[in-house]
Amino acid sequence: MTWQRSLPVATLEPIDLAMANRCLDSWGHKMGQIRRPNGWYRAHALVAKDEPVAVVVASTLIRERVGGGLGHLTRETTVELSRLCACRPHLCRVVLRMWREFVFPVLGFEAAVSYQDADLHTGHTYRFDGWRRAGFASSGTDQRSGRRGRRRWIWVWPPTAAEGAA
Repeated sequence: MTWQRSLPVATLEPIDLAMANRCLDSWGHKMGQIRRPNGWYRAHALVAKDEPVAVVVASTLIRERVGGGLGHLTRETTVELSRLCACRPHLCRVVLRMWREFVFPVLGFEAAVSYQDADLHTGHTYRFDGWRRAGFASSGTDQRSGRRGRRRWIWVWPPTAAEGAA
């Protein structure tokens, strides 16, 4: 049997924050664009037919430590998966797995966290990918926008990172 290689059907590619924000707007992400005043970002897109179909953005933690009883996770050791969005259902699961398998290991962090709005999401995307729901956080009023804070689940990768300092 002979195998002939052809062009990839889909790829995971680094993109700039402006492109990630355009995708988040276009696909109606509830939290909208990433507009944090400081830190760094790493954005990637799942690309099919030369168009982004899903995006994932990793960012510096906003606070020095993760809340919800996970204070051992700090800016130095932990990255926040700050946005996950796709143009159609089920692609979030694909891009999350690709990010976890291929991007996270080269970022140099021991753990990743993602805060998920407890009122909007079931958590299936993270749960089915092997993340651990490890805490609960309730933010106060946003100082910039004046919006009331949200109730958020804290998901952790790898699951053992939720267990405390080693």
